[in-house]
Amino acid sequence: MQTVVAGQGYVGLPLAVRAAEVGHHVVGYDVDTHRVQQLAAGQSYMADVDSSRLRAVLDSGTYSATADAAALAGFDIAVITVPTPLRDGVPDLTYIESCARTLGEYLRPGATVVLESTTYPGTTEELLLPILEKTSGLNGGVDLLAGFSPERIAPGNKRWSFDGTPKLVSGINDESLDAIKGFYDSIFQTTVPVSGTKVAEMAKLIENSFRFVNISMVNEMAMLAAPLGVNIWEAIDAAATKPFGFTRFTPGPGVGGHCLPVDPMFLSWKAQQELGIPFRFAELAADVNRHMPDYVVRRLVEAFDKRGMTVKGSRILLLGLTYKYNATDLRNSPSPRVAELLINLGATVRGADPNIPDGDDIKLNVPRVDASPEEITASDAVVLLMDHTRFDLAMIQKYATYVLDCRNRLSGANVETL
Repeated sequence: MQTVVAGQGYVGLPLAVRAAEVGHHVVGYDVDTHRVQQLAAGQSYMADVDSSRLRAVLDSGTYSATADAAALAGFDIAVITVPTPLRDGVPDLTYIESCARTLGEYLRPGATVVLESTTYPGTTEELLLPILEKTSGLNGGVDLLAGFSPERIAPGNKRWSFDGTPKLVSGINDESLDAIKGFYDSIFQTTVPVSGTKVAEMAKLIENSFRFVNISMVNEMAMLAAPLGVNIWEAIDAAATKPFGFTRFTPGPGVGGHCLPVDPMFLSWKAQQELGIPFRFAELAADVNRHMPDYVVRRLVEAFDKRGMTVKGSRILLLGLTYKYNATDLRNSPSPRVAELLINLGATVRGADPNIPDGDDIKLNVPRVDASPEEITASDAVVLLMDHTRFDLAMIQKYATYVLDCRNRLSGANVETL
């Protein structure tokens, strides 16, 4: 099957490579020419897609990368995996719109377009489909097929593989659903059809809102537990012994990444615009999580006070700058905000993260260093924001004067947990 995967980022590249591995002829389309050059040279920029896999599908001829829209001609199915960021609380769907217009130029009767980018309920039928119809001159559900299938990428997750994670599928009509399910059946071990695109769009928001709200809850509980003299981590472990009615979530310095801080706000915006009703849980959760970096810094200030020191003039090392355990992604990570607050208080701040690829340093607002014994010894405080497996935790604990552990991985007289 002639397949286009539009967008070769954290969602599109794993899909494109896997589709090519099972026999589809895939064109990986991206407007970022530098990214395309890397892919064409067999260089993967994602930890979950090894360069050897990329080179194998390039060599077999089942995958190619391009920034030339003309290469999209003749596709049977196209999957849209472009970003859908928030701009001042408003969903920015311009990437979907632009991609839809480009694909529409090359749509032919019988072809299928699937949206995977997270968005609010109604986007597929109310935004994507009209653009495809207008650009191509074809009729949705008659001449062209379309649907929505939310991505469920979990970078760094070793338990659930890409193709082993059940895949939701939907279509604008039965024929669309059959075509979309058939495509994903060839890639995923399990597909789960639902009755319509709005259900699939809402399901994605439910998944991430569930995590977002529960993380917010334990973050707020952590802020309450400390002054009450309660070890929040022990309390969570105790609660988790209940074999039913409880899902374990743990606190941290904030939430980040491509989904959690963003996706629930799509529903919040849609509900407010269309119904005049706020999504109060999401808005409250966003407020709690937005202020977690402030709480981390407050705890650090208190720790310095106890030692008769001040943050001003101190040297502080932040360990783990990405938004997630073992991830390489800095998007929406709380670490830049923690650093900013400390710098504003007069601290000298450095950051260490072995997972961040070279070239992404420009996204950091602190000098990047190695988590060496010398660097740790020279720091007045170490803040473990993300406990990547590449960190030598025993060494950190040995050489650090003081550690604020936001992940409950260390113990000792020189360690405090969040």
